[in-house]
Amino acid sequence: MTDNLAPTNKLKNVVLALVAIALSLAIFLGLQTKSDSATLDNQATNSTPLEVAITNNKATLIEFYANWCTSCQAMAKDLSDLKQKYGQNVNFVMLNVDNNKWLPEILRYRVDGIPHFVFLNQLGEAIAETIGEQPKSVLTADLEALIANQTLPYTYSTGQVSAFTAPVSSPSDPRSHGSQVKSNP
Repeated sequence: MTDNLAPTNKLKNVVLALVAIALSLAIFLGLQTKSDSATLDNQATNSTPLEVAITNNKATLIEFYANWCTSCQAMAKDLSDLKQKYGQNVNFVMLNVDNNKWLPEILRYRVDGIPHFVFLNQLGEAIAETIGEQPKSVLTADLEALIANQTLPYTYSTGQVSAFTAPVSSPSDPRSHGSQVKSNP
């Protein structure tokens, strides 16, 4: 009797092994495939260049950020969603504080914590700022007011920040921000 069951058991074992391999492969590929649309690097790559934003007669939200900033990372998905919703009416500009190219802007807007947001009107003039992690609802209200050319309701609130001091000279390590810069008002 065991001879009649042997081919059936072998077939079951082969099918079971194939199913296990297929599931393992699906899980592996599923973990490897993720949407990069909300990553800081992807958003920075797809952001409006600052030079365009200040001249194209659209309202602008500038975010000063760094890849190592946990608050910036935590807000990445919300900002990606907001860009999808408001991108036709608002420029989304991302300036990495670890890039010395943006030092004049870092000093101009007195960035001392990140994320640091600067809201520009359609003329490219800074009208408000906010520092730190902001709830999506707060940014939504501020963006809607910015588009409507109204007073922004939440712009002087401060959420959780990552400390940042602008470098005076080129740092050897992107995370060492050099000595503190003092500016005259």
